[in-house]
Amino acid sequence: MIKKSQAVGLALLLAIPLAAQALTLQVGDKAPNFTLPDQNGNPVSLSQFLGKKNVVLAFYVLAFTGG
Repeated sequence: MIKKSQAVGLALLLAIPLAAQALTLQVGDKAPNFTLPDQNGNPVSLSQFLGKKNVVLAFYVLAFTGG
């Protein structure tokens, strides 16, 4: 049985390569806006932090998947 967090992780793993193919970013470009669920399932958008906080994105492929 797949847990909700595993399903979200799998969806992200599938979505990231597709999104990366559509985007060509250069050093210094503004990050594109995206929305992902937080640990409680609530949607959080990158644009919510614009001008308020610094954001660091870290991707740990297959971390916390139990497999």
